[in-house]
Amino acid sequence: MAINLEKGQKISLAKESGTTLTKVIMGLGWDAKQAEKKGGLLGNLFGGAGEVDIDLDASCILFAGEKPVDAVYFGQLKSKDGSILHTGDNRTGAGEGDDEQIIVDLTRVPDSVTALVFTVNSFTGQTFDAVANAYCRLINGENQSEVARYTLTSQGAHTAQIMAKVYRHNGEWKMHAIGENGHGRTISDLFTQISPYL
Repeated sequence: MAINLEKGQKISLAKESGTTLTKVIMGLGWDAKQAEKKGGLLGNLFGGAGEVDIDLDASCILFAGEKPVDAVYFGQLKSKDGSILHTGDNRTGAGEGDDEQIIVDLTRVPDSVTALVFTVNSFTGQTFDAVANAYCRLINGENQSEVARYTLTSQGAHTAQIMAKVYRHNGEWKMHAIGENGHGRTISDLFTQISPYL
């Protein structure tokens, strides 16, 4: 059974999954909040309330200590070493389930990489006030079972969030639910905001 993470919580991936994980998937899901359209009686009759497309982008930054060494995002769907794969960019949040996924083969992550930091940015620039039902979840890639879920409940005038860190500690992989708000439309805007959590 998956654990629901609280902000700041740390877990052992092997302990929570009951096995040594070799492949994990970080899934991100969200919906656009319903927005009221303006236009008086006729506008409401023919348009009504609707959704505004929101393009959230999930990314993964690979760190060796405090130094970023690679990144996987909509502009580079595969890490240079081939251990991490982004399944593609969802530009609206429409549909059920995960809107974007990042697949990590933990056995292929280079030994020099100490942490994988997962972020989400609003590429279209809307703040998280316009986002509903946002979450990230970690899935066992071998059997598709959910290991942990973190609900991104924080709303406000921020355009990014540092979601979680998967890191090596004493020979095992652990996960830290960071859940800190950030600002920026792309991952390059977040590097200095991530450094306190390394």
